[in-house]
Amino acid sequence: MKFLIAGAGAIGGYIGARMAQAGFDVTLFARGPHLHAMRENGVQVKSSDGDFIARPKISASLEEVGPVEVVFLGVKAHGLPQLAPHLKPVLGPDTTVVSTQNGIPWWYFQGFGGEWEGLRLERIDPAGVISSAIEARRVVGSIIYFSTEVTAPGVIQHISGNRITIGEPDGSRSDRVRQLAEALVASGFRCPISARMRHEIFVKLLGNASLNPVSALTHATIAQMLRDPGVCSVIRNIMQEVEAVSHKLGMELPVSIDQRIAGAEKVGEHKTSMLQDLEAGRPMELEALVGAVVELGERVGLPMTYTGTVYNCAKLLAQTMSAQQSK
Repeated sequence: MKFLIAGAGAIGGYIGARMAQAGFDVTLFARGPHLHAMRENGVQVKSSDGDFIARPKISASLEEVGPVEVVFLGVKAHGLPQLAPHLKPVLGPDTTVVSTQNGIPWWYFQGFGGEWEGLRLERIDPAGVISSAIEARRVVGSIIYFSTEVTAPGVIQHISGNRITIGEPDGSRSDRVRQLAEALVASGFRCPISARMRHEIFVKLLGNASLNPVSALTHATIAQMLRDPGVCSVIRNIMQEVEAVSHKLGMELPVSIDQRIAGAEKVGEHKTSMLQDLEAGRPMELEALVGAVVELGERVGLPMTYTGTVYNCAKLLAQTMSAQQSK
């Protein structure tokens, strides 16, 4: 099987490096200094599990890559509307596309059934550019449960974790999802196959929609936020609003809010990905993690008082920071 990592940053680059090290035919699609560094020196992975250098194929041209069996979408959610229309050269008749983005993915309501079938969220898939470029039948969902960071061009720091949960949107254990799991396990990942991807996405969203924006506003670690009674109350209220949306969609989540908060407390003095992006001057995943939840709540007729308030404050923060950087 030929694999393409479309967007070889911290997440995609790490997956590609692990798969290349395991002997799989992998091409990393990248741009700029990161591309040049990987071409010259390979992908350098730093990890407490052991440092290594992988040498997958590196390309700046999707036309040059051509059709592959599996595409991992390694860009963040706000980069997908720009990437998706350019994927045509790598999509063969049976190419599988694996989404790795945080938040509510563009495909979430494709094949959902019922009154919400085909619902498109403008903040995730503006004007339908992603869903027009990637047919629903191609999609395998995934949830990333590891932390990595690009510390220098061509250098990826693995911080913690090694789990990727994957699953068909319809919950089936298809041949392609089993083969994909086998490849990821052979590359050193834990890779359970979920029959309830949509439920698991919402469980992760409980934390992403609350902890991430509040951390960006407060510059606090997860432990600091949850130790503060007032801030923890805000986080709990956001989680309750997200849970209410899931119930409106007909889903009972397998984890309670108390369990979700207890799980977050165990992470300790950790900065969320949104706070890391803010401090590094990178765009925050605000729309995918929070804006889309607000939009979805409005669409299903629920008030999103706490989530909307935090979202609006974080959005203004992002605009203010962007304006300062452009001076």
